[in-house]
Amino acid sequence: MQGPIVDAYGAEAVGRFVRLRNAGRFDEAGMALRAGSIGREDEVRAIIQASVRAQYEQVFAAFPDGTYLTHGNVDTPALFADLLRPGVRHLDGEAVELDGITVGFVGGGLPRGSRRHLSEQTQEELTAKVARLPKVDVLCSHMPPAIDDLRYDLLAGRPEPGSPALLEYVERHQPDYHYFGHVHQPRAARARVGRTWIVNAGYFRGSERMLTHPAGA
Repeated sequence: MQGPIVDAYGAEAVGRFVRLRNAGRFDEAGMALRAGSIGREDEVRAIIQASVRAQYEQVFAAFPDGTYLTHGNVDTPALFADLLRPGVRHLDGEAVELDGITVGFVGGGLPRGSRRHLSEQTQEELTAKVARLPKVDVLCSHMPPAIDDLRYDLLAGRPEPGSPALLEYVERHQPDYHYFGHVHQPRAARARVGRTWIVNAGYFRGSERMLTHPAGA
């Protein structure tokens, strides 16, 4: 109940939003939040975009050269496009060679309800991005593959959306690792599919711990 969402929509609307989301009533939650902006949509948009932009500026200033990133479900890539520089690249449905290994990136989220928000995409759109990837050694995505234990959030008490396309890619191409995020308190932090380790990269804001790729892997 802190931050730009409360500043923009008001505590009452955000409180209803949180209660409905926790109950899994995502479409109603979105309606409750939008109800807090009726007649002041432009003001709300400006408050949120200014806050998000300020956070992007802090994060991008901390990125060292040689940073490769993709975006999550609540990101807005258009708001950080001008912060990219030659040593900091944003990749989505693309692969790059890093220290002799090929790393693929798939960004964006999947909708929980019938309405998409921010950088959520349909399963078909995410599948198309996965299909553009070559065979990689390491796969990085925001969303988890469609494996129940990996996509279940214990604190929320519900499964997050998972991608069948990501799971099919792993089964077919068997990269050494598939790193993903999105699920902050997972029932399982890793799983093995064939020779591939599928690993939740962790919730850095909560843990303040960075995942390091094994040396020589």
